[in-house]
Amino acid sequence: MTIDQQTGTLDPGTERTSVRSVVDHIAASVPVIASLVDHQDHIAAWADDIAGRLVAGRRLLAAGNGGSAAEAQHLTSELTGRFDGDRPAYSAISLHAESSAVTAIGNDYGYDEVFARQVTAHARAGDVLVLLSTSGKSPNLLRAAAAARAVGARSIAMTGPGPNPLADAVDDAICIDGPSANVQEAQLVLVHALCRAMEPALRRGGRR
Repeated sequence: MTIDQQTGTLDPGTERTSVRSVVDHIAASVPVIASLVDHQDHIAAWADDIAGRLVAGRRLLAAGNGGSAAEAQHLTSELTGRFDGDRPAYSAISLHAESSAVTAIGNDYGYDEVFARQVTAHARAGDVLVLLSTSGKSPNLLRAAAAARAVGARSIAMTGPGPNPLADAVDDAICIDGPSANVQEAQLVLVHALCRAMEPALRRGGRR
């Protein structure tokens, strides 16, 4: 990056390169996000299943690493708070946000166990565990999926390109093709689409 020392502005050539990078990134993200339309029935089925579990008093647990952790936490905040208009609150916990638990478990048992041990502690039969990953290879998510299976909780994953180990380890997965950054952007749209589809049932709270 070249900056004019007198004006403090970017060299025009550098500015053009920056603009091109922005345009290229946006152009790359559009088809990845648009590919979610191919998963529309899958997403709708997830929404019906998760909403039914939450209304019945079950709990949603979520986890991810890095940017995927942010996406997972976005999902849980929409459920404990609200997505669009007032409605009952539902139990949803982001395991990576439990900082004391994560650091204690990581220190005592290793980072691969930071989610699995929490799943063992919190999950019960009928709950749902949502795991987000762009690679689908994170050992701590793989162990969390195994822990969910052991307690009888349903596990689902949003991942990058498949096949991948996490998609194979959970009960169901939606695999999105694309570079990691674009996959994360699409995952946020998927989270919002999921919340949008769940909203009518969550507002009714089980009432017909």
